[in-house]
Amino acid sequence: MRIHVNDPLDKNAMEKLKASGYEVTEGHLSKEDLIKEIPNIDVLVVRSATKVTADIIEAGTNLKIIARAGTGLDNVDVEKAKEKGIKVLNTPGANGISVAELAIGLMISCARHIAKGTMDLKEGKWTKKELKGHELYKRTVGIIGFGNIGREVAKRLLAFDMEVLAYDPFVKETELNVKIVDLDTLFSNSDIITVHVPLTPETKHLINKNSIEKMKDGVIIINAARGGVVDEEALYEALISGKVYSAGLDVFEIEPPTDELRKKLLELPNVVVTPHIGASTFEAQLRVGQIIVDKILEEIKKL
Repeated sequence: MRIHVNDPLDKNAMEKLKASGYEVTEGHLSKEDLIKEIPNIDVLVVRSATKVTADIIEAGTNLKIIARAGTGLDNVDVEKAKEKGIKVLNTPGANGISVAELAIGLMISCARHIAKGTMDLKEGKWTKKELKGHELYKRTVGIIGFGNIGREVAKRLLAFDMEVLAYDPFVKETELNVKIVDLDTLFSNSDIITVHVPLTPETKHLINKNSIEKMKDGVIIINAARGGVVDEEALYEALISGKVYSAGLDVFEIEPPTDELRKKLLELPNVVVTPHIGASTFEAQLRVGQIIVDKILEEIKKL
């Protein structure tokens, strides 16, 4: 039984995996190299850097388990794995707190110009009068996607005395002081909108030109979910026009965001960005690593 870890795991998780008695290899293989090596691998462990495509799965003649150390499965061809009888594992909720805290950090930075104020000061500029912002207190926030991460965001924003709206086609009610609403109601009533959904055909460009037109003037948009959920060209135009007050982005449709559109987006003073670090905390990576290793070892026992 060979377990190959293609994207790095927490060192404690790796130690536990290596102590299991199975053959464990690690190191990132490119797609071409992975296709060559996958016939010799029984368990493939990935994070977000590796795309486990249909051709990789097809070549995995001995592949029994694909383990994604993270929440989403949009980088794994789940249907192809199912067709081949390969078990797919992931760790929903393990990094929820980290992503929720970053999303809220982006909100505050957008509302209070923290990033621009930092850059201005480092450039020797004292822009105190230009950087008047907004409080979060008593404002309305709309959360699109009310799973593990969306709920963690809501819990924390309720402490800001915000009115919280949520849209999720799979959630009809909640014990939290949150109003479950339809998408158009969320768009038209929210001062801040934050998305926490996977990237699927249904969610691709969920935030687009038409949906932005339905939003309040001066809305703040946060995306710490997946690049592609927000149509970044439409967002760019809305930021230029002032329809959108500010945007906080941890993810992009193209990563790294080095094409011309993304470069223009990053140059805007009312955009706060981070390089896809939502789950990049010591605590989240420890939880993710421990949970995925436990799941792998448990699943191997069933083989």
